[in-house]
Amino acid sequence: MAKKFKATTAGSLPKYGWLAETETLWPKWKVPENELWEKQKESAMLWIEEQEESGLEIISEGEQFRIHFVHGFLKKIKGIDWNKKTKMGIRNDRYTVEVPTVVDVVSREESIHLKEAQVLREHTEQLTKFTLPGPMTITDTIANDFYSSKQEMAMHFAQLLNAEANELSQAGIDIIQFDEPAFNSFTNESVEWGIEALEIAIKNLDCKTAVHICYGYGIDENLRWKDSLGNQWNEYKTLFPALNNSNIDQVSLEFAGSKVPAELMRLLPNKEIMVGVITVVADHIETPEEVKLNIAEALKHVSKDQFIACSNCGMAPIPMETAKLKIKALGEGTKMANTVFLD
Repeated sequence: MAKKFKATTAGSLPKYGWLAETETLWPKWKVPENELWEKQKESAMLWIEEQEESGLEIISEGEQFRIHFVHGFLKKIKGIDWNKKTKMGIRNDRYTVEVPTVVDVVSREESIHLKEAQVLREHTEQLTKFTLPGPMTITDTIANDFYSSKQEMAMHFAQLLNAEANELSQAGIDIIQFDEPAFNSFTNESVEWGIEALEIAIKNLDCKTAVHICYGYGIDENLRWKDSLGNQWNEYKTLFPALNNSNIDQVSLEFAGSKVPAELMRLLPNKEIMVGVITVVADHIETPEEVKLNIAEALKHVSKDQFIACSNCGMAPIPMETAKLKIKALGEGTKMANTVFLD
């Protein structure tokens, strides 16, 4: 057999009902502070086991230690006033929320996710992946009342992310993925300075690096936005050539159930591609056969050496059992694809 196709998830997984509120993007913890770490660790270990049993070869901790993929990183960053709430449009005004505000130079005085990465590394022998928010997406998720521009703020956050990523890499994490859904909302800015900030974040890392771009979680606001994009979603057309020329190793992207022209993936000939072959909507559970067919379609445009099977996005807001069934289909469908498409 040639190279085996690997499977992984894009990032977040649902939290158990005994740990946090469920089926929401900004849940609250249900566990007292003095018990929270142990319960988070228990949840992460259950998801590690679930991924392994489903046949995934690149394992994450499912972001079980953080409420939100951006704010989980920001919680220990100095220079942020969490009491100064600013109403702000997120993802180019796709939806509006009240967010904390940057009021001073941002700095990182201690590791943020190192203990979590160590839990992941200690509880699987498989390849590991840890996700961090990308610098552009951070600037689109927190208000700025200090820096001259979002661009300047992004460069400062990129330096903090690089320091964090270096510690995670030294802890044995195999892939560090920076989540940049904002790249799809600000395509011109992404090419102008977003990828430059990403380059700062990945500088001199001793592990593989990835960037995840997508059309967002399967929540109503994102689904309505997708409905407005027409019959062909060509946002990646601008991004992919620039990403292909970057130093990033892998690109994770939305594909299944979308209107992304499959041929756009040909614009990434120099990258490994984590192709989203399962959706993150709650009302459809793929069969392994569907996953295999999605892989077959992707392989018309992506070489076998490039291909990694993935989910379109994180699954935090969808029901727990739905996510588990989707992951099982991902693992089984990838196994079927290995049998059919690899000699």
